[in-house]
Amino acid sequence: MGSVMGPVLLWLQDAVAVTVLRARRTLLQAAILLCVLVLLLWVAIFIYGSFYYSYMPTVSFTTPVHYYYRTDCDSSISALCSFPRANVSLLRNGRHQVMLYGQPYQISLELEMPESPANQQLGMFMVMMSCYTKGGQTTTSVARSAMLHYRSSLLQTLSTLFFSPLLVSGLSEQKQLVEVELFSDHRENSYHPTTGAVIEIQSRRAQIYGAQLRIHAHFTGIRYFLYNFPLMSAVIGVASNFTFLSVMVLFSYLQFTWGGIWPPEQVRVRVMMGDATRLQQRKEDARKRMGSASTQKKKMETGSEVTANPAEEARPETIKRKGELETLGTVFPVNELPNLPQDNTTMLESSTEEQPVFIQACLTREPDMGEMEPEDAEVGRVEAKGEYSQDPLLTGTTLRQRH
Repeated sequence: MGSVMGPVLLWLQDAVAVTVLRARRTLLQAAILLCVLVLLLWVAIFIYGSFYYSYMPTVSFTTPVHYYYRTDCDSSISALCSFPRANVSLLRNGRHQVMLYGQPYQISLELEMPESPANQQLGMFMVMMSCYTKGGQTTTSVARSAMLHYRSSLLQTLSTLFFSPLLVSGLSEQKQLVEVELFSDHRENSYHPTTGAVIEIQSRRAQIYGAQLRIHAHFTGIRYFLYNFPLMSAVIGVASNFTFLSVMVLFSYLQFTWGGIWPPEQVRVRVMMGDATRLQQRKEDARKRMGSASTQKKKMETGSEVTANPAEEARPETIKRKGELETLGTVFPVNELPNLPQDNTTMLESSTEEQPVFIQACLTREPDMGEMEPEDAEVGRVEAKGEYSQDPLLTGTTLRQRH
């Protein structure tokens, strides 16, 4: 029983160990993947936030308008000594411009005026605004008319009776908010950016509680979508950034692990050489081809000598001696031949009875003269001539055998 349970327990232990290792590896991979996804999500949110902050201009800008006027005139006169005037800065925090180039803006002035008899008798009055640059140069100027809304005496009486509790407690006041639209489609000049404006009310009898200058941007295109649908635009922007970053990380991982998504292709680089370099290269190629042909010839001769019979091996020596005897016969007359040994005479007689032996030269492939330049062809002829002239004995013997 113990001999049977031993292998089973060992197998079970190995299986548990392998399972634990696989589970640990899977958990580690899942944790790494989760961390990477969270990091990509945060990066996508940061990129969208940076884009929104840099691309979206200031939607609305509101600043109080404080009027000033002269007081060096006769105090008995109820009218002011000069028109009320205010100097307004159009820089956020004193450094950043409020209006961007190319963006249309609506600029309006809100006047808080009491329903006093003086304002009711005032009628229409003019409001003038002039924008200037950092150097004090006036870029744009505009003037608009304004007045209080008409209310009859009966309507004023009924309104006073109805709102009397609020009026007595101070929760409500008898005043009107007059909005004067100065610019409906103001666009900033990139060469002369606006840094401030001068607002003037051209009436000495106007009574004002307070005033505010409002600048509102009219968005079009992508800015309109980002401003009016912020949640949807945020979801689309973050999802697009997350997808793009995920694809980049995936390609980087595949490049790191597999060495590339597609197998590397062999790219041939053509080097442009001069005429002299190209000619020299062709000469070297011709020499290599001739050298390979001579090497092949030597190999064929070596193989034929190994496979030939002993009688065939002795034929070149016999032909050589026969050539020597013929040379002696041409030099000395037949009757003046020196006394040769008997062995040589026998050899001569035996050699003359045999038929002449012709040696078959190995075929050598000559390079195609059409593929080479004229100079290459001459080099090939010179080399071929050198190869054939290396064996003068064999050449002379062959010529004699032909005769």
